[in-house]
Amino acid sequence: MMVNPAEIKEFVIDGVGLTMEELVAAARFGAKVSIAPKAVEAMAASRALVEKIVEEKRTAYGVNTGFGDFSKVAIPEEQAAQLQNNLIYSHCTGTGDPYKEEVVRGMLLLRANALCGGNSGIRPELVQTIVDMLNAGVHPVVPQKGSLGASGDLAPLSHMALVLLGKGQAIYQGEKLPGGEAMKRAGLPTYTLQPKEGLALTNGTQAMTSVGALALYDTICAAKLADIIGSMTMEALAGLRNAFEDRVQAVRPHKGQQLVAKNFRTLMAGSEILDRSQKMRVQDAYSLRCIPQVHGAIRDALAYIQSTVEVEMNSVTDNPLLFLEDEAVISGGNFHGEPMALVFDYLGIVCSEIADISERRLERMVNEKLSEGLPPFLAPEGGLNSGFMIVQYSAASMVSENKVLAHPASVDSIPSSANQEDLVSMGTTAARKSGWIVENTLSVLAMELMGAAQGIDLRGGKPSKPHQAVLERVRRDVAFYNVDREIWPDIEKMNEMVRDGSILEIIAKEAPDFE
Repeated sequence: MMVNPAEIKEFVIDGVGLTMEELVAAARFGAKVSIAPKAVEAMAASRALVEKIVEEKRTAYGVNTGFGDFSKVAIPEEQAAQLQNNLIYSHCTGTGDPYKEEVVRGMLLLRANALCGGNSGIRPELVQTIVDMLNAGVHPVVPQKGSLGASGDLAPLSHMALVLLGKGQAIYQGEKLPGGEAMKRAGLPTYTLQPKEGLALTNGTQAMTSVGALALYDTICAAKLADIIGSMTMEALAGLRNAFEDRVQAVRPHKGQQLVAKNFRTLMAGSEILDRSQKMRVQDAYSLRCIPQVHGAIRDALAYIQSTVEVEMNSVTDNPLLFLEDEAVISGGNFHGEPMALVFDYLGIVCSEIADISERRLERMVNEKLSEGLPPFLAPEGGLNSGFMIVQYSAASMVSENKVLAHPASVDSIPSSANQEDLVSMGTTAARKSGWIVENTLSVLAMELMGAAQGIDLRGGKPSKPHQAVLERVRRDVAFYNVDREIWPDIEKMNEMVRDGSILEIIAKEAPDFE
């Protein structure tokens, strides 16, 4: 059962227990974050090991060698600190529009949580300052483009780290400022990095994971909305209940399919509209009859994606890694974004399917040959009035755009760093695309909901109690569409409605068994 992120006011990070709801709570709702004492102790111990390695002049990648293909170049001890600062300066190569503040907040939280694992050799005070930036609302300006997703999100994380050095730019209290000025106004210190700390800040998957985790949360909400809105469309189209019977799902017992069918039985119970329509025909089209199979597969896929993302949220992803038990410094590949690249490509495909079937249901409502007696284009006085004709056009446009965006990014790779980094993930591109897809999908669902409300009113009769409550919520902002009027304000209101959580809140009250 998901927790409402808006209800989470504060939480503690320790490197292993962060949840998606906590990420959303901090990124979107300003929940306050603190670091567990055991994590501070672990970070201090790993920092002490770095200092010992430097003192004993042991060779360790990125501590006293160059980076990437420059790993063969030894760095004198007196230049080891400058090496780390140069890493940040040279790697902040991003371009394009900056990420939204919620994404940057997610990056700050995820980077701090990863460093809490105590395998990265960074001073605990730097990690505390990252958390303080999050709590104070100092948001580095991080361009969206420029990450290959291996060695992690080097460019985005470098832009984030610049502000810790008093460089770059940050948004503070709504104003874009030089990074040092933003930190000064917030009463926070800036730093000169010491050996290993540049790598600790920039090797990782926190940009792609922040973008993708927020898109995942929105897609989970969209999947729930799809059940609510789809069941209202069932009423508008006088659909048949038999495909949702428990015994149908029992002989193909996918968890998601069973869950969705149960949701529909709950939401449609007591509908007088459906009570009187069950003998009109023997079966419905796939976009109605196969909702348990389609929406259910989406639910199963989202559960898998969430489990994978939450593992990544609680992973150490920089390089090299320090292990205190034998003082080992190991160059591995935990920064590689492939686990996230694959699931965020999958997320985009999954979310696209929500919009695909939603638009098909909308088409059935506006098409008089498919709508079981509703007027053409849901217009009471068609001809002079076009009704919802172009609403379906717009939904179809976004569905088509989603099909382009759903092409996987993870199947591509362009070698970098003189072929030292010869297979990269493109995971950040996959995550960004999934965010665009869910925005389109929520808008398609908004249009289906507007059509379902119109169709129920035109059909006449008493809908189920949960549907009546949602219908009343729609009508509070969007009136019945009797004759043509400027329709764009209605579209805007519906878009706000599917994003503000109010529909899910109504169903939580009216149908507590809904999941």
